[in-house]
Amino acid sequence: MPRTVITFGTFDVFHVGHLRMIERAAAHGDRLVVGVSADALNRRKKDRDPVFGEDERLAIVAALKPVDEVFLEESLELKRHYIETYGADVLVMGDDWAGRFDEFKDVCEVVYLPRTPAISTTALIEKIAGA
Repeated sequence: MPRTVITFGTFDVFHVGHLRMIERAAAHGDRLVVGVSADALNRRKKDRDPVFGEDERLAIVAALKPVDEVFLEESLELKRHYIETYGADVLVMGDDWAGRFDEFKDVCEVVYLPRTPAISTTALIEKIAGA
């Protein structure tokens, strides 16, 4: 039986850490579905607008070979709904969220992956802004 994996992220200023996360998430199943944070969600979550708009970020993520389907994530509170809607067997998130999504273990396996060392979108934005 094919396994569907779901993961979520903003994927702003796309970098190798994002790519590695998507590749490692895809390795947990046969089909990868990715929720890309809406601009409004990003503003609520990080108190700033993303550098690239949601349409651009959706297009970038959709173009990646391991990704089978993308959708716009409108709310953190809808995670269970997204998991059920896309029939996810596995939820994969970065370990900066460790424990935060354990409540979904009743509907799917929950996996937290280590972040790619020495890279972050915030650090990249700050570096570019300072240049």
